[in-house]
Amino acid sequence: MSTETRYSYDELHEGQQCEIKRQLLAEDIDAFADASGDQNPLHTDADFARAAGFKDRIAHGMLLASWISAALAHSLPGRGTVYLRQDLEFRQPALPGDHLVILLTVREKKRRRRVIIDCKVCHEDGRELLRGSAEVIAPPQTAATTPQA
Repeated sequence: MSTETRYSYDELHEGQQCEIKRQLLAEDIDAFADASGDQNPLHTDADFARAAGFKDRIAHGMLLASWISAALAHSLPGRGTVYLRQDLEFRQPALPGDHLVILLTVREKKRRRRVIIDCKVCHEDGRELLRGSAEVIAPPQTAATTPQA
């Protein structure tokens, strides 16, 4: 993610959305397998995954979830967000080469700067691969007060 935003708690409103498009690369799956230690052959061996009924090896569900984490940290609410909780439902697999959309929607503003954000990862054709919700603490200040690099 090349651009970074920051919305303070006061700048957020219910229904506010953020959409990030990203292509899943085989290298992403390999790097996640190495970093996480999850070498399940469904993720690392295309022949094994095909024998199990998939078209190709599949991405780790938590790889897609990590893209939600990145979107929360860099886009909505953005820099300074504290991630408290995540509920996830994995619905369909993602394959190398897939073009995906990470969609965040502010569902509810709570007390003490807590915000519930609905999270989805969808295929570009609209098929929902992952859905859930996150609870975060939004930054207290506006982007104007953020130190510049």
